[in-house]
Order: sequence, then C-alpha cells, then structure tokens
Amino acid sequence: MAHEPTNTKQDTVAVEATPSPTQVTSNTAAITIIEHGPYVVTGDVPLYEDVLVEASDGAHLQYNRLKEYEVGATYRLCRCGASQHMPFCDGAHVHAHSCGDFDGTETASREPYEERTHVFDGAELELHDDKRCAFARLCHRRDGSVWEMMRDTNADKQELIAASWQCPTGRLEHHNKQTGQVYEQTFEPSIVLLEDPEKHASGPIFVRGGIPLVSADGSVYEKRNRYALCRCGASSDKPFCDARHWHIGFQDGSDAFDGAIGVHDESFKDGPEL
Repeated sequence: MAHEPTNTKQDTVAVEATPSPTQVTSNTAAITIIEHGPYVVTGDVPLYEDVLVEASDGAHLQYNRLKEYEVGATYRLCRCGASQHMPFCDGAHVHAHSCGDFDGTETASREPYEERTHVFDGAELELHDDKRCAFARLCHRRDGSVWEMMRDTNADKQELIAASWQCPTGRLEHHNKQTGQVYEQTFEPSIVLLEDPEKHASGPIFVRGGIPLVSADGSVYEKRNRYALCRCGASSDKPFCDARHWHIGFQDGSDAFDGAIGVHDESFKDGPEL
C-alpha cells in the first residue's frame, strides 16, 4: 500500500529492515539480552528518566524529564529488579536466578506486529492494537480512551493520533485508511526510564528510535520505533513489560517518589502536523 509523502519529520517514520545478528556490533545502537541477566546497551545510546504526570490542562498524562544519566558507549541495565545500583546491573541477577526469584526466559511472541494486531475501523483512520500494555494510560485523552474515540464519528483526529503515538509499548498505531500512512513520532535512538508515582511504581524501559533488540539466543526481534522492556523482573511476557510493576509495587528509588516532577519533555510531540 502506498504511503503519502510528508514534509514534516513528526508525521511518519520510515520503515527500515530488521538487522541481522551479524549487522549488530559493539558500535551499533542495540540492546542485547543476557540469558537470565541484564540488558547490554551499545552504541552511545542516551539514557533519560521521565515521570508520568498530569498535563497542565488536566486532560491527559504527559512525559516530564527528570534527569539524563551519564553513560558510556556501553552500559548494562538491570533486568531482574534486584540491583542496588538502579537502573544499572550490579550482578544481583546471579543470586536472584539461583534462588528462584528471577527467571529471565524470553516468553514473548516473535510474530510480527501486524500479525498480532486487532484492527479497529474508523471514519478516516484505522487503529492497530497488539494489546501489549504497560498501563501507562497515555491512550486516555480529553475525550476518552482511544477506543472510545474510535467509535465517535466526530472525534478530533489530532486527539486520536496523540492517544496512540504516545504509548511507550508501541501497542497502538493509527493508519490513514486512504493513503496507508502510519502516524509515528521521529525519535533519535534513546532510552527513557519511566516513573509512575501516581501508581506508586517505577515503570518500564521505554526504548525509542528503532533500536535493535537482540535475544539471548542471538536472533533479532522485529525492529520497532517504540517498545517497553521489563525491568522489575516479574513480567510474564519477557522481555517486554506487561505492567507487573504495578502489581508488585516495584520502585527503583527515583526522586519522583519524593515529589520531583521535572519539566515537560519536549522530545515528545503531542500530535502530528495535520
């Protein structure tokens, strides 16, 4: 299906092929999963911490920047949830795995996104939904949830797209029915650690900008502009987040739990230029 050309960087993201394992090197922006161990991040990928807060109009949640970490070209992020040096790995996974407190086995489906999605039909847009949810609640806007708005023939198109493209898991995508255009933000390869003080929990690792994810078995997952990795150790859909951090009350010691709210993260756009 043809895609409509665009003159704005925020409107679409180019479709790129998933790299083969031999194309992923220590100089490549990539995340490699260690069996029952951490995520190894290579390629000088910036690392940030954001907190989910209510927007000034009270109509939806937004990302606020708390901090940028000083990291090298390669660093390791905790996957088991037991590190005393969060968000980085300190080797705690070795004990956690040996005593049965952490099983890092990758259980998530390897089927391509489009083969896992349910498509909701609207007047001008289709909503594609693979149901991979971190309960970040950014799909809820002024006029209701993205699903409620899809049933409303008078729903604001900008609000609809904003409700899908802010989702950290990449669960939701809006497609233009006439042109096939997929509405995605353009991100530089980067990682954002999410904090959710409203729910008293530290959220997932939000990976942006199409960073390849390499399995512990050496295969490469489908390349995606957005995905959310588990870092509490409890997900049943590893390596991806399934919102278990809520249920176990996982916290990483962030200043967000002492009231820090940061400032609006301008790297996130509230919607495309239509």
